[in-house]
Amino acid sequence: MLKMWYFRRIIGRGYQPARLVFGISQIFMSMKYILSFALAVFMTAGVVAQDKKQFGKPVDDKNAIAATQLKKELGNKETATVKVQGVVDDVCQVKGCWMTIKLDNGDLMRVKFKDYAFFVPKDIQGRTVVFEGEAKVKTTPVAELRHYAFDSGKSKEEIEKITEPKRELTFLADGVLLK
Repeated sequence: MLKMWYFRRIIGRGYQPARLVFGISQIFMSMKYILSFALAVFMTAGVVAQDKKQFGKPVDDKNAIAATQLKKELGNKETATVKVQGVVDDVCQVKGCWMTIKLDNGDLMRVKFKDYAFFVPKDIQGRTVVFEGEAKVKTTPVAELRHYAFDSGKSKEEIEKITEPKRELTFLADGVLLK
């Protein structure tokens, strides 16, 4: 009975394909405007996200020590909670999940981020950053050193040259400020 009623209603009005097509085209035009608006919003959000300067816990640059002075600040201690300012030498090119900072005498310190909770942009080499957290002297195993070399885009030959663990200064940051 329902099918007959619907069929009579279409026939009774006179089936007008042009009206049907016009109705469908209006629906698609509305969707086109909605999708265009959504795309504009997402593109704007992407631009805003690129300007972000704080990562993780908020950090300011007050009372930050220079990375070149960090070894002196540690002295004979194995760990210390400090705020450091330094220049980025390298960044993980996979996710931005670590960065290396230039220290005195050409050494580098790897900075990882607490609980893997945040990442930094991959294109910040040469930029100054301020980060706060725990500095620690530790021995990094060969497998981990090779993993870092792979993440930074080193060649297979360079990775294979890593054959011994390295005792180095590392840092676990709660937050990073990009200057």
